[in-house]
Amino acid sequence: MSDTVLKAALYERCVQYAGKRILNANAALQNAQEAANEESKSTAGDKHDTSRAMMQIEVEQATRQLAEAEKLRDELTRINATKTYDAVVAGSLVKTSHGNYFVSIAAGKLDFEGQTYFAVSVSSPVVQALKGLKKGDRTVLNGNNLVINEVF
Repeated sequence: MSDTVLKAALYERCVQYAGKRILNANAALQNAQEAANEESKSTAGDKHDTSRAMMQIEVEQATRQLAEAEKLRDELTRINATKTYDAVVAGSLVKTSHGNYFVSIAAGKLDFEGQTYFAVSVSSPVVQALKGLKKGDRTVLNGNNLVINEVF
């Protein structure tokens, strides 16, 4: 499989991850708003005020989750998964002696065709340690000696 096909597949998995987070956050927000609307129909005094405040907290939390998920989606739009890179930057796929990393968003472990890749954000500690390194370069991460085997 070519490097560009692999990166495109990993990119698509990241897009799906962000999309799922957006759908889940939208559903949570809708449920919280519906619950808050139902609660506002009640007139039970202090109990009503407490329940209404709790519903408002749920709405705010779901709104934050939605904003975070949309931020992931927006970060992906700035990634060019079709481009080949010589150094570790956003959009690069890095194979090291201690794991494979797709520098994109923090989507976690992605399994593809029997290989494990980790979708990590540019601000993650691993990318900060690898940033700008090229094939053959070495660094230390969490006490482990890391060798960059490939960057593309």
